[in-house]
Amino acid sequence: MRPITDNELTVEDLAVRLREDDGIVVLDVREPWEVELCSIAQCIHIPLGQLPSAVAALPKDRDIAVLCHHGMRSAHATQWLRGQGFDRAINLAGGIDAWARRIDPTMKVY
Repeated sequence: MRPITDNELTVEDLAVRLREDDGIVVLDVREPWEVELCSIAQCIHIPLGQLPSAVAALPKDRDIAVLCHHGMRSAHATQWLRGQGFDRAINLAGGIDAWARRIDPTMKVY
């Protein structure tokens, strides 16, 4: 599968990339209480409000799939990251909700 756009990735494509272990980084920008409800094991968790102070921990030389609940906060984070030189930041379309509904139906939805 291919990204929806250069800035957006489907949950199906992310699942394939994680299975293939192609080096993609998954950044979860949700709040801690949301991550406690459900998460993708391979994620780096940095709440959106803390992203500016923690951005140095992220690699600029790898694709970064950014996720939130439905995709709005992660779209903002992706745009911000790209403005900071993270040209390989990609928004996860539909967020963790789409992941739970289409990839891992055992995952809790909220």
